[in-house]
Amino acid sequence: MLPFSKARAELLAADRPRVAARRDDLADLARVAASGDSEAARTLVQQLGGPMLTVVRKVLGRGHTDVDDVTQDAVIALLDALPSFRGESSVLHFANRVALLTALAARRKQGLRQRFSEANDDKLDDFADPDSSHPAGGALATRRRQLVRKLLDQLPDVVAEALGMHYILGCTVEEIAEGAGVSPNTVWSRLRLGKQALKKKLAHDQALLDLFEVES
Repeated sequence: MLPFSKARAELLAADRPRVAARRDDLADLARVAASGDSEAARTLVQQLGGPMLTVVRKVLGRGHTDVDDVTQDAVIALLDALPSFRGESSVLHFANRVALLTALAARRKQGLRQRFSEANDDKLDDFADPDSSHPAGGALATRRRQLVRKLLDQLPDVVAEALGMHYILGCTVEEIAEGAGVSPNTVWSRLRLGKQALKKKLAHDQALLDLFEVES
């Protein structure tokens, strides 16, 4: 798996169908920044740096020492990609996707999974999840996120992206499809592959498997 590069960042923004226009408060700023305006680029980074840092923390683990460096790499990748960005999603959504893919590449490159124990994952797991308002759903959500983290390093890029966007960032299938420039059916197929891998991980624990099936 190659680290996130300028060429790869441009591929994120190229050759995708445009979607219906919508209000995006950052769209004009992104266009100016893409033209080479350094002040606009600085302002855009100030607006997006926090959300991108949050995404990187969710993928790497909050206490990992490389969070800041990976976030910086993600910001650079975002700025590199802006000239090719066509507005097929919101600027924030695009920035979060760049951050997610940058963090995934960093995990694979550095072998981060081997450096963290399950106990560390439990302690640092602070992802927001819609199921967390229900005790049973919250416990399942925590366990599911742990499994997703483990699998992110092993799955093909497009499957890892779909799984991460859905379970880590909480994006809908439609949002994932829009950002990736593919059909919702394609996203469903990728999520299905990811879920199949999750089921293999859960095969030894029928109780967890049953819970996951309820939430699928």
